[in-house]
Order: sequence, then C-alpha cells, then structure tokens
Amino acid sequence: MSVLTSQNILDLARRTLQLEAEALTHMADIMGDEFIGAVDRILACKGKVIITGMGKSGLVGRKIAATLASTGTPSFYLHPGEAFHGDLGMISPEDVVVALSHSGETDEVLKIVPFVHSNGNILISITANPESTLAKNSDIHLNTGVKEEACILHLAPTSSTTAQLALGDALAVALMKAREFTSMDFARLHPGGSLGRRLLMTVGNAMRSNDLPIVSPDCGAAEMIHKMSRGGLGLIVIMRDNQIDGIVTDGDLRRAMESLQAEFFNIKAIDIATRSPKIISPHAKLIEAEQMMTRHKVNSLLVADHGVLQGVIQIYDIKL
Repeated sequence: MSVLTSQNILDLARRTLQLEAEALTHMADIMGDEFIGAVDRILACKGKVIITGMGKSGLVGRKIAATLASTGTPSFYLHPGEAFHGDLGMISPEDVVVALSHSGETDEVLKIVPFVHSNGNILISITANPESTLAKNSDIHLNTGVKEEACILHLAPTSSTTAQLALGDALAVALMKAREFTSMDFARLHPGGSLGRRLLMTVGNAMRSNDLPIVSPDCGAAEMIHKMSRGGLGLIVIMRDNQIDGIVTDGDLRRAMESLQAEFFNIKAIDIATRSPKIISPHAKLIEAEQMMTRHKVNSLLVADHGVLQGVIQIYDIKL
C-alpha cells in the first residue's frame, strides 16, 4: 500500500480540479446551436421540464430540476426506473423531457424513450457521446464532450457529472435571462431565504415595538444610561407631546462623556440628541430599510406611521 504525503494529496486534488476545469472549458468551446435550440424549446414548453437520469446522473438531474424550478422554469426529477414501472403518467404531452446519461447507453433511460416519442414530448439529451443511442433518438442533443474522468481509475463519474451540472446551470441562467426573471421573482419562490425575507417582509413584521426606551427631552444622564441599558437597542428615543423629538445613541453618550467629563451628569437628553433621526414606514419592505441604513450609514431606523412612533428596526433584525 502506497503512503500518501501531504504534497501527493495536494497534487491529486489540483489535478482533479484542473481536469474538471479543462472539461468545462472544452464544453464551452463546442457549445453551439443545439444549446440555443434547447433553450428555445424549453421556453416554448407549455408544461414542465422533466429531468431524468440514473445513478450519479440522476443525482445531478435532481439538482438541475431544483435549479430550474427555483428560477422560473417549472421542473421536477423523474427516476427512470420508477417511470418504467408506472410513473410515466407524470409526463404530460406538453412537457419537455431532459435525459442525462454520460454514455448515452443507460438502459433504464433508453427504456422510456419510446414512450416519450409516442407521447409527443420533445426529448433533449445530455451525453458525452453524440453517436450514442440516446443522442441519436433525441430531438436535441447537448454534448458535454467529456472524454476522461478525473478519477484516477477513469471510472467514477467526476468530470462528467461536473460538466452535466454546469450545463444545467447554463440552461437555467439562459432561461432566467430570456424570461426576464428578477430578484423579486426569485424572492417569491424563496420566501424562507434571506433575500426572500428582505424583499417580501415589511418593516412592521420585523421591527421591535415592545418596551421601547422612550425618554423626555429633559431626561438626565443617569436615566439615559439606565434606559439605554434596559432597552438593549443601543439608543433611546426622545418624545415630546407624543411626537418624535430626536434620538440619543450609545455613541452620543460615549462622546459626551469624553468631552464633558465632570459636567456630563448635568446634561439633558435633548442637549446631545440627533434632532432629525432617520424614520421609515412600517409598510416599507425590509430591503428598503437595509438600503436606507446603507445610504445614511446608520444601524437603526425609527419606525413611524403618520408621525406616530411604532417601533425600531435595526440591521440585525434584517440580517436574521
């Protein structure tokens, strides 16, 4: 048994990455009208895009289907073995079928080709062999062009699955562009994600509204420190006759302590307040609050509706 040194391990890892990078570069070089045809056929599809493939190609197919579905192209993965035993009913005549097979000779995939043809579906194949049975029986063939796996035995799917995955991403990106798919569209399909949350949720959904640290304009230094500490927001809100009169941040307090020293405890809140704090509506989206904070270089915004204080929103609330 050979002993691998640290350098041997790094050399193998770099060789693997180099071979897979070369496979992607080659695929980009040979890509042509067939790819455009595949995009056009999918765009014209009135049904869904059905992805199928066996083994490692099937795992890649699942990812491609998920990527398409999340970027505006309805899609799902269909296991070819299950399809041959009854799940072919999931394929409607309006669907486009995309079949993945490195060799183009995968038995389970080939078995469902006659049904795809008789059902009137467009069949797009992704293989590394344009002369394969699957490629020759497809309406459109996308050639990954992979001749050699990065595996040291040239057996385990490595370069081939990387190429399939990248080609799926290329299809998804091209379709996104053609559909004019926007970040708002993405957010609608990803409401649980960070972007979806910021684009869809309102400030009112995320703001802090309970036990706000509110003080009067003549609040003294000791009370300001106490209120700010208990509030946990790093600021206090000055209210006069139920109207917002300003805010004092922990930075304001520290700067006042340093500059006033012994006179610090003689000040009132209004003396060191920011009189025109940044205010946002509770109906604004979180992304608007984030943009406003970035523009004004602040971490907190007061939330008010028709001049009435509703709460405080901070960058930490948006980034949750």
